[in-house]
Amino acid sequence: MNKVLRTLLYASATLGLLVFLMWLSPYRYLIKGIELTYLRGQTTSHYLDWKDFDTREIANDPKAIRPFAVAEDRFEQPISEELQTMLESTNSGSYLVVLRDTLVMERYFDPFGEEEKANSFSMAKTITAMLVQIAIQQGKIPSWDEPVRTYLPWVGELAGQKNPEYEAHAKALTLRHLITMTAGLEWNESYTAPMGITARAYYGSDIEATMREIAVVRQPGTHYEYQSGATQLVGLALSQALGESLSAFASRELWSKIGAEAPALWQLDRENGKELNYCCFDARSRDFAKLGRLVLHHGEGLVDSAFLAMAQIPLDEIKLPGLGGEMTHKYGHSFWLFDLEEGGKTYKLSCFQGHLGQFVICIPELDMIVVRNGNGFQRDPGNMHACAQLYTREAIRRFAGR
Repeated sequence: MNKVLRTLLYASATLGLLVFLMWLSPYRYLIKGIELTYLRGQTTSHYLDWKDFDTREIANDPKAIRPFAVAEDRFEQPISEELQTMLESTNSGSYLVVLRDTLVMERYFDPFGEEEKANSFSMAKTITAMLVQIAIQQGKIPSWDEPVRTYLPWVGELAGQKNPEYEAHAKALTLRHLITMTAGLEWNESYTAPMGITARAYYGSDIEATMREIAVVRQPGTHYEYQSGATQLVGLALSQALGESLSAFASRELWSKIGAEAPALWQLDRENGKELNYCCFDARSRDFAKLGRLVLHHGEGLVDSAFLAMAQIPLDEIKLPGLGGEMTHKYGHSFWLFDLEEGGKTYKLSCFQGHLGQFVICIPELDMIVVRNGNGFQRDPGNMHACAQLYTREAIRRFAGR
C-alpha cells in the first residue's frame, strides 16, 4: 500500500512539475487546450466550448427583432434515412431550412436547442468581411486596397528586420489580400496539431502578440492559401481603424439591424481582451440564418450590394489589381462558392463555412437558406463537404417545388 501511495505521489508531483514548466514556457496555451479537448474526450475544439472562454456581448435590438415566418409543420417535416444518418453520425446540433423568408424545417439534437448558441468557427471570417465593408462605406477605411501597415505598422516587422524580401512583402500587404486568403503568411492551418500556430491562436492569451511574430513569406496576391491568421489581421486592423472593439461595432452596425432574436458573443483571447475574429462568433442557429437572409436580400441596405456581388465571384474569375497567379474557384472575398447539381439543374451556392461543419448555405435561385451547426463533418476532398452536399440536396428535393 505504501509503495502504491508513493508511486501516486511521485506521479502527481511529476505531473505538477510538468504543468508548472509548461505554464512558464511559450506553450502555456497547451494547458487550456488540453483541458478543453483531450480531458473532455475531444481531439480538437468543440462547437459548444465557447462556454469556457472569455467573451464580449454583441447586443441585438429587442425592439427590432425580425423573426422568420414559420411553417406550422416545420418540426414535423420528415427527413430521409440518409440525412438522418448523416446528421447523427456528425453529431449535429441543428438543421434548419428557410424558404422565401419562411422557416420550413427546424430540427435540434441533444444537447443543443433553439435557444442555445453555437460557435461559428470560420463562419466568422465572412462576418468580419462584411464588417470591414460597412466601415469602408462609412469612410472609416478608404478601400479594400489599403495597406495593412496603415493600421498595424508592426505586421511582418520582426521577420522583415532579418529578411528584406519578407519586409517588401509586408509593405505590399493589403486588406484585400487578407480577406481573399492571398496574404502569403507563414501560417500552417491545422486544427489537430497541439503545437501548431492555429492552436496557439485559439487557446493563447494574447492574439496580437501571436500575430506580431508572423512573417509574410510570399508575394501577396499571387497564391491562394487558406489561413486563419489572415482574417485575424483584418479584425485587428479594423478595430484599430474604428477605435473600438469589433463586438461594439458589430452590435451597432450589423447585429442590431438584421433582426437578431438574441445577443451573440465573440470569444476573446483573455478577459477584456481582443476578439478571436477569425472564428468564434457564438449565436443561435436562427440568427445565423438571418445572416443568410442579409446576403440573399443583397445586403438589406447595410452591406453594399455591389460588394456582396463581387465577394461571391471566385478568385480565379475575378479581375482586380493585385490579384493573380494561383487562385481558386471555390473562394471569393471570404465566401465559399460551389456549384451543386441536383434534379438535372446546377445551383450556385454561397456559403459561410466553419470548422466541424458550421454552415450557412445560400441558394439564391431558390431564395433558400440551409443552416447546420454541430460537432463533426464528412469531407469530399477537393469539393464541397459531403455532408453539406447532402444537407443542401435534401432541402432542394423537399422544398424547391413549393
